[in-house]
Amino acid sequence: MQFGLFGSATAARHADPDVDSGQGYRQFVDYTIEAEALGYKSTFLVEHHFTGFGQVSASLALLTWVAAKTKTLRLGTAVMVLPWHNPVLLAEQAATIDLLSGGRLDFGVGKGYRHNEFVGFCIPMEEADARFNEALDVIVKAWTAKERFSHNGKYWRFEDIVVEPPTAQRPHPPLWMGAGSPESIRNVAARGYNLLIDQFASFETVAERINLFKAEVEKRGRTFDPRDVGVARAFYVAKDDADKEAAVERRIAAQRRLTAISQTPGGDNRASILAYSDTREASEESALYGTPDEIAASGGSRRSRRRRAATTAPASSPIPIRAKRARRARSTARPTRSPPSSSGCESSASNICCSTAAAPRATTCAASPAS
Repeated sequence: MQFGLFGSATAARHADPDVDSGQGYRQFVDYTIEAEALGYKSTFLVEHHFTGFGQVSASLALLTWVAAKTKTLRLGTAVMVLPWHNPVLLAEQAATIDLLSGGRLDFGVGKGYRHNEFVGFCIPMEEADARFNEALDVIVKAWTAKERFSHNGKYWRFEDIVVEPPTAQRPHPPLWMGAGSPESIRNVAARGYNLLIDQFASFETVAERINLFKAEVEKRGRTFDPRDVGVARAFYVAKDDADKEAAVERRIAAQRRLTAISQTPGGDNRASILAYSDTREASEESALYGTPDEIAASGGSRRSRRRRAATTAPASSPIPIRAKRARRARSTARPTRSPPSSSGCESSASNICCSTAAAPRATTCAASPAS
C-alpha cells in the first residue's frame, strides 16, 4: 500500500484587506512538496463552490501549480463535478496538465451532491445523473477520437471538433469515479473505471462496497485489482487526550457544516455521503484519531472485526486514511520529517485516502490537512 494526500486548501474571502487569502494555497503547495519528499505518491483535490469557507473551486488550476513544483507526485481530482463543466473545455484543461506534468494526472469525476452548488449554478439536482453521463462520454471521446467528431446531446452540442492537446497517458489518464450507492458502484464497474469511496463510511461499509465492486468487475469477465479502489479516511495523530478530543469535536462540527449546505430544504437529498451519523460514535468508527499507539491498537481491533465479517475485502486492498492538519505525524519511510500543516477538507484533523494510479499500476493513498 502506498499513501498520498486527499483534500483541499482554503482561500476564504476576508473583510480585512490586509489578510492574505492566498496563504492557504501556498501552505497547501508547500505541504505537497514536502509530502513528495517523504515518499507520498499522490495528491487528490476536491472541487467545491459557494461554501463561504474557501474550499478549492478551481482544482485543475491549483494542480497545475503543484505539477510545476513537483516531479513524481501523481496529481488527482477527487472529484471534478461534471454537471458544472463544459466537457470539451474540461478535457482540454485536463489534457494540458497531463502533458505538462509528464503524464501524472489521475482524473476523478463525480455527479455532485451539495444542494447549495446545484442552486448556485441553477441546475436541477434531478439532472445530475444525465449531465454526468453525457459529459463523461464526451470527455472520453475527446481524448480518444482519431478524427474530428460532432456531438448532439441533451445538454451539449459540438460540431466538427478535434480536442487539443492530446493527453500524455494513453488512451487517457486513469479515470476514477466517486460512488457510494450500489447502483453507482455498479456503474463504475460497468464503465471499467476505478472506484473512489468517501471518508465517512464505516470500515464494514467500505468492505461491503469493495466486495460489491469486485463482484461486478468479475461478473463482466475482468480481473479485479484491489489497487483500483481508493478509500478516504480521517486521520489525526494527537499529542494527548485533550488534543484528540478537540480534533474529534472539529470533525463533527465540520461534518454538520457540510450537511447544512448539502441537504435540500425538504431533507430529501439521499446522497450516500449524507447518510452517516454525525455522532461521536460514528466518527470514531470511521476515523483514525489518537496517539500512534492508540491508532495502531484501533487498527488491530478493526482488522479483527473485518475477519469476523461474513464477507471481507481482499487483504491486499488499500487501507483508508483521510487526513487534514495532521499534527506530529511521521512517515514510516522517513520518520524524521513530517509535512507542514495546511488548511483543507470538510472535516478537521488529518485526512488520508487510499487510491490507485491505474496507468503506472501504483496504489496511491491520499492525506490532506484540515481547516
